Parts: sequence; C-alpha cells; structure tokens
Amino acid sequence: MDDVFVFDIETVPDLDTGRRIYNLQGLPDRDVAKALFHIRNQETGGSEFMRHYLHQIVAISVAFKSRDSFKVWSLGDQSADEKEILQRFFDGVERYTPTLVSWNGGGFDLPVIHYRALKHGVNAARYWETGQNDNSFKWNNYLNRYHSRHTDLMDVLAGYQQNCAGPLDHIATMLGFPGKMGMDGSGVFDAWMNGEIKAIRDYCETDVLNTYLVYLRFELIRGHIDQSRFDEECRFLQQWLAESGLQHFQRFLECWRKH
Repeated sequence: MDDVFVFDIETVPDLDTGRRIYNLQGLPDRDVAKALFHIRNQETGGSEFMRHYLHQIVAISVAFKSRDSFKVWSLGDQSADEKEILQRFFDGVERYTPTLVSWNGGGFDLPVIHYRALKHGVNAARYWETGQNDNSFKWNNYLNRYHSRHTDLMDVLAGYQQNCAGPLDHIATMLGFPGKMGMDGSGVFDAWMNGEIKAIRDYCETDVLNTYLVYLRFELIRGHIDQSRFDEECRFLQQWLAESGLQHFQRFLECWRKH
C-alpha cells in the first residue's frame, strides 16, 4: 500500500467574512452566526448549511499509513490557527505525495480547503500540479474527479452518481465499524463557541478512523489487498488503538469490538 493520507475537516461559519459580506459589523459572534444561518435558510428554502467559502476550518485530522508506520492525529496543536492547519496539510502533500482519501472530500472538504488556502495565501504547489512540472501528474493528479491520487470514497462507491451517495456513518455501521461517535457536524459550532476544541478534534479523528477502515475494505474488493492482509491490517489497527492511551481511541476500539 502506498503512502495514504485519510483526512477529514471540521468547520464553523466564517463570521468575519460573513460580517463584511452582509454588513453585520458590531454584532457579537453568536448573533452573526444566527443571522448567517437565517440568510442561508432563506436562500435554500430550509438548509442552514453555509456556502463552501463561508466555512472556516477549525480542525483537519489525518490517518497516515505508510509501509512501516501508522498514525492518527489532528494537524497543529489546539491553539493553531486556520492558516497553520492548512499549511501543515499541504506540507504533508509536498513531502510524501500521498494518496489522499476522503468521504465526500471532492464535494465538501477540498473545495473548502481551496477557498481557505486562497484566503490565507497558503503555498501548495505539489497539490495543484497537473503536469506542468511533473508529467506523471497529467494522468493522475489531486484535482481530477476520476483520478485516484485523491480517492473520494463516497463518490467512487456511488458510481459518481450523487443520488446514490450514502453517509459515512451508515456505511461504516453497515460494515461493522463504529460509525459516528461523540457528536456530529451540527454540534461543532456550539462546541467551538464553548472552547471545546479538543472534543472537535477527537470527533474528527474518529471520523478519519471510520474512513480509513472503509478504505481498507475498498482496497479488498478491488483486489489491492487480499483477505488475510485486510484482517492483518485490522488487527494492527486494533492493537494501535489499544496502545494509544487516548480515551476517544479506546472508546472507538470498544465500540468496534461490540460490532
């Protein structure tokens, strides 16, 4: 298996940009958020989900698998700002040129990352490569929907048909993995406002674990690994979780074993 970065992001509304776009200066953060949700609800006829460019990234979590190592963590420490988190993400791409793996990364995570990198002027030359400097990227790059250098599992498994897509929680549960734990995306803003960044990062890391396990099963069905290798990778991950000493990983392991 090549170097793999399984990633997930957590976001909150970009209140500063929202203030400027909708002339909400002078309002406290919660009132700005309330106004942005109301505006979006009116635009969509029922959904408060912000446009991609109005999402501020508060966490990017990664599962990194190489031939001789495995690690799950959130980029930067708990005080890291959005620019640092983004730079660390792209630094990983620059250093390893990994296969990026996501669940709905093409539909959400990466477009948000693009807009936020644009806002902060984050350098990401390797990520944006499409063959100008490295000819191999002409045929397999991070930007083309149908290339594997970024594998959006939700998109691929749905046969690139949006109406066939399923939520990660349901697919992970179907496969006997833990699924969502701790919170869901709708609770991230309140947790952020309450200063609960660790809880957000922990939640994001368990989503990454679910995505990684689905990816292992995907590797099995397309013949990149066999059943014995799949079982071996699962045992390795269970041992890694048991030895991590981190409570949210212990809970994930306990839930997995119950399945």
